[in-house]
Amino acid sequence: MEEKKNILTYEGLKAYEDELHDLKVVKRAEVAERIKEAREQGDLSENAEYDAAKDEQRDIEARIEELEKILKNAEVVVDEDVDLDKVSVGAKVKLLDVDANEEVQYSIVGSSEANSLKGKISNESPVGKALIGAKVGEEVIVETQMGDFKYKVLEIVRK
Repeated sequence: MEEKKNILTYEGLKAYEDELHDLKVVKRAEVAERIKEAREQGDLSENAEYDAAKDEQRDIEARIEELEKILKNAEVVVDEDVDLDKVSVGAKVKLLDVDANEEVQYSIVGSSEANSLKGKISNESPVGKALIGAKVGEEVIVETQMGDFKYKVLEIVRK
């Protein structure tokens, strides 16, 4: 079975690479030093510092594995290749929320990069799915558990 491609913007790729480097080079060394210091304290069966450091080490290794898997299956969207004729991954889109009569702006990113608090929505989210392929001036209806929302595409630009 082929693994799912992780669609990333260049910005997302760089952030994951930086995090992976930090975990491998800095965090691994820090936690190894804490484990060493805790071992030197003697009895490990009642050593909370040792247990905490081992837990953190396990978390770091799990995150490293997760990041390596994301990067191994990464498909990077090149900014210059983003089609501005229609909404696609890597584009920033300005919308009119027709019901609320309010403008909103989203960057369309791959699912592993999504962060709604920063205005980055996944191409796999209900809003993202509905917007993909839409052109300026078109209205799209987004079906959600909270009901249907109608958006009008006002502008499509590169991020």
